[in-house]
Amino acid sequence: MADNFHKPTQFSGSRFESFKGGEDPAHISRIAHETAQALLARVRSDPNPETVERLVAYTDENGIDAVAELWSRATPRSLPGALWRIYLIRLLIRQDPETTAYMYQRGTDVAVTIDPLVAGAAVPTGPAEIIALADEILRGVFTGDFAVALDRAAAYCRVTASGCTSVADDLDLTEPVRSSELTTRALRFSTTAQEFTACARLWRSESLE
Repeated sequence: MADNFHKPTQFSGSRFESFKGGEDPAHISRIAHETAQALLARVRSDPNPETVERLVAYTDENGIDAVAELWSRATPRSLPGALWRIYLIRLLIRQDPETTAYMYQRGTDVAVTIDPLVAGAAVPTGPAEIIALADEILRGVFTGDFAVALDRAAAYCRVTASGCTSVADDLDLTEPVRSSELTTRALRFSTTAQEFTACARLWRSESLE
């Protein structure tokens, strides 16, 4: 674990997966699954509000490195993989709430599905509302229906992906580089949404490990 793990780590929007290591993959996987299962079981069996709020805000004070060391290398369709991605989504939102809210609101404006309703952000969605949504989703992991929290995270990703695609289309002729970056980001959000949805389905069938 990095010596300065207690310091918040900044992530750019393009860094969804960036942690490498030379340890035994089987050992890493076992630790990831055991810690994720133990944490979730303990908190959900006794969801003390103070404990839940500490977990929600954990990366604000300690940075993302400690969470990443535990769970970032887990497969996407696993319990530790799902927890890692929810924490990372929250971090990305809090690092740039203005841009995130703009992309989400654009996605809401062009949405042809019920995803904005499933995600559940207040409308209109500004920086404060998008931060509140991130906290609500993570809080739901520990206190509510875990599958619903994953569904909300997936819906958020799909709405944001639509917003990024819409803005990318606007910039295609005038700012092609930025347009390409947003298109890549949209694809990344879409992929993450698929992973959350798969995890929700596995959780409901009691198969998410």
